[in-house]
Amino acid sequence: MYVASVRPGERVRGKVPGTVVALGAVSLLTDVSAEMITAFMPVYLLVTLNMGYAQFGVLDGLYTGATAVLRLVGGHVSDRTHRHKAVAAVGYGLSAVTKLIFPVVGASAFGIGATLAVDRAGKGLRTAPRDALISLATPPDRLGAAFGLHRTMDAVGALLGPLVTFLLLYGIGTVAGPVFVVSACFAVVGLIVLVAFVRENPRPVPAGPRPSLRAGFALLRDAGYRRVAVAAALLGLATLSDAFVFILVQKATDVPLHLLPLLPLGTALVFLPAATPVGRLADRIGRWPVFLGGHALLLAVYVLLLVPGTGYVGVGVALLSHGLFYAATDGVLSARVSALVPESLRASGLAVVQTGQALARLVSSVVFGLLLQFAAFGTAVYAAIAALVVAVAIAWRLNARR
Repeated sequence: MYVASVRPGERVRGKVPGTVVALGAVSLLTDVSAEMITAFMPVYLLVTLNMGYAQFGVLDGLYTGATAVLRLVGGHVSDRTHRHKAVAAVGYGLSAVTKLIFPVVGASAFGIGATLAVDRAGKGLRTAPRDALISLATPPDRLGAAFGLHRTMDAVGALLGPLVTFLLLYGIGTVAGPVFVVSACFAVVGLIVLVAFVRENPRPVPAGPRPSLRAGFALLRDAGYRRVAVAAALLGLATLSDAFVFILVQKATDVPLHLLPLLPLGTALVFLPAATPVGRLADRIGRWPVFLGGHALLLAVYVLLLVPGTGYVGVGVALLSHGLFYAATDGVLSARVSALVPESLRASGLAVVQTGQALARLVSSVVFGLLLQFAAFGTAVYAAIAALVVAVAIAWRLNARR
């Protein structure tokens, strides 16, 4: 197993490399930008543009799934060139530019969809190289802690993004232009921090399989890696997007609609203090049990949607469970996959699993949008609960065969 060569000065309290902290700062700023858009889109599309749930589901699916193919490209190119930072920078830059295109496309559903796809394509390019940078700079026994710290800093951005959007909407109303411009400014600053402060030390060519798209998919021949990839995709298929979760929580609890952009803030407030300790817990007791436990918390969110009259208490419980779900799954899955993949294919191996998840969540958003549009609210929620129960059972069974 590879142990990263990290300079002593790069350690934070002797545990996490400085590279992880710098990448966390980049993700913090970028997530302010991204979560501003995430918080604004439900209001913009459903209220301002009066779109139906089916249309919203398609656009939300694009927002989630457009990353899929380019995750593979980003992972392959960064492994092949050993330039993980440069590939990540292209992805961050692409997402920054799209924030200025949103006001131009106006109310065009096609224009919004295309811009969302390009924005998420940037995310697809950068995610695997960024996670590879984290894993290659971190000793294997600290991967959970490193990804947990990174996701904690990411959560600060996820917390600030909806708050900035709420303050803008409160001050100027549902005017789209300023939201997109401020979002673009945060994205550009994040790109500057990446270029100026993230170090990618020159390294010898790592031992292991030669990087290629075929080699990335060939990892699926390994039973342990294949089980994780299949289970992650199945669970992604049964996972509602954040936008749908927040819309459903608002509808089920009947809190005022103007509070909808603030609901992501609640998830981030929980995720922020929980991500690092949960990552350390995963290092100690096992990453897969923690990952599945997170999906059990998501199931609790779905069940809560069927309880009438919960009001603000229901919102609080739902957001608490949702935040803990992310703490137990987001960085933990990357840590689990990193331990199964050789150094020479680190970004490619992460990208294959992430691509399966992204494609599954695209299908999830489209199908659930159609359910919500043409079936009763309760029917749609029961379907989501059934799908998640089956997915968790299969994922647990796959792990039990290990």
